[in-house]
Amino acid sequence: MNEVFSRTALVLGDQAMERLARAHVAVLGLGGVGGYAVEALARSGVGELTLVDQDQVGASNLNRQLLATVDTLGKPKALAAQERVRAINPACVTHPMVWRYSAETREEFFAQRYDYIIDCIDLVSCKLDLIQTALARGVPIISALGTGNKVDPSQFRVADISKTQGCHLARIIRKELGRRGIRHHKVVYSPELPQAAQEPDEAPPPGRRAIPGSVAWVPGCAGLMLGGQVVLDLVGVAPRLP
Repeated sequence: MNEVFSRTALVLGDQAMERLARAHVAVLGLGGVGGYAVEALARSGVGELTLVDQDQVGASNLNRQLLATVDTLGKPKALAAQERVRAINPACVTHPMVWRYSAETREEFFAQRYDYIIDCIDLVSCKLDLIQTALARGVPIISALGTGNKVDPSQFRVADISKTQGCHLARIIRKELGRRGIRHHKVVYSPELPQAAQEPDEAPPPGRRAIPGSVAWVPGCAGLMLGGQVVLDLVGVAPRLP
């Protein structure tokens, strides 16, 4: 067993580590949530990662995004993620994609085989297309829901979309998936009600109605939960209850 992952193997077992080394996971959206999901996967010994994001690292990302440093400013997030994964586990095969997943790029993305997909996409239309396509093709997928304007990471939980409450994005996704005949989908979400945030000076990017506020400790916790849940699902380990 690779010494790098020896402590993980003590918990999950050698066979699980071999399974992770053969697994291919895609992470779409490499911001405050997705960057930490990638971190969990890389440090757990996942052998192949597809990293999808069209954006570059900006100064406003420095307060919360793992991939954002003064050295990565201006770099495509997919390439920054690839470099970080290589610095942790050089044996991991990485496929950076510097573009947005959408209905137009769907077939290019799904040309690859994935053992699991982590959806950290912001745009609702793209998120819905990814979820619907993955479920239709039998690819396991888990989605991040709203983390903006929240301050209590202890409220995050893994749940079925049908059981979510108190999250605006969850309500939208639940409704739109229902219209498509999809009643069940695994998500990480928080029922915490958002803080009343100040209006930002900048205009929201195309496709978004507003820019949410975000603190350093909230999106990272959601991302680590996403990555950890995928690892547990891939190896068939469930948390032990008291």
